Amino acid sequence: MDVAVAERVSSPKLGFRRKAKAYIALTKPRVMELLLVTTIPVMILAKAGLPDWWLVIATVIGGSLSAGSAAAFNCYIDRDIDAVMDRTKKRPLVTGELTPREALVFAWTLGVVSTVWLLATTNWLAAALSVGAILFYVFVYTLWLKRRTQQNIIWGGIAGCFPVVIGWAAVTGSLSWAPIILFAVVFLWTPPHYWPLSMKYRSDYQAVGVPMLAVVRGRAQVGLQVILYAWATVVCSLLLIPVADMGLLYSAVALLSGGWFVYETHRLYNLAIRHEHVSPMRVFHGSITYLTLLFLAVGIDPLLPF
Repeated sequence: MDVAVAERVSSPKLGFRRKAKAYIALTKPRVMELLLVTTIPVMILAKAGLPDWWLVIATVIGGSLSAGSAAAFNCYIDRDIDAVMDRTKKRPLVTGELTPREALVFAWTLGVVSTVWLLATTNWLAAALSVGAILFYVFVYTLWLKRRTQQNIIWGGIAGCFPVVIGWAAVTGSLSWAPIILFAVVFLWTPPHYWPLSMKYRSDYQAVGVPMLAVVRGRAQVGLQVILYAWATVVCSLLLIPVADMGLLYSAVALLSGGWFVYETHRLYNLAIRHEHVSPMRVFHGSITYLTLLFLAVGIDPLLPF
């Protein structure tokens, strides 16, 4: 559907269920998984035990609303290129299930509600960090970096690091070196997570003029950058051991899962330089498994006696 035409017409009359699904799709629910994977374990680490479960639930609700707001703003801003890319052409603003006005009102509503909710149920620092995450994702990544530089995902990925510090701040009302290290882990993990995806959808990004690294560099160069950032991620994760006095479980998981993650990135690079068929999505999905295992260890380790 032509975007200009879509904006001149109202969204079709849909049933409640279909309309609700369209609004949910606007929040990019799969991206929200990162929120759950990183927020709850960090809250356990911050408490050095099990925090109050109402606080956990309240923080997850507020963080989810905040992430949904940022995603909805992103869908509103990027609706022109979403209509061209195969990966995004089924998003509700492209299909016409929602109008741009509906999406914008929804995004603002989620942003305001998430801020008020976190102020009421956690503390001002967690609420302020939540607002910062929305602003960074919308203005720094979506409006400024995404269509201008191959460094877009490196610095734009900072927005995805905020759940770590929001979770810590919700428990302690402050920040320290432990959440900063975990913030850096997610920051360094984002490029080797996202660049393989951009390799698979290279033609999509090229068609809309988004200069992802895979568009402006060859597969071998992308593979090398993925390796470097994967190594940096694993090394950074090991810094948490002395800083937060992590035990055997976290140490073992950080080393073993990190070694496997690095191996997968080397495999991708070796296939690329030999001009063989590569499976970048293997690294993409593997990176999710790695981060999930690492943060599960972050949450379980403080509960163990060793």
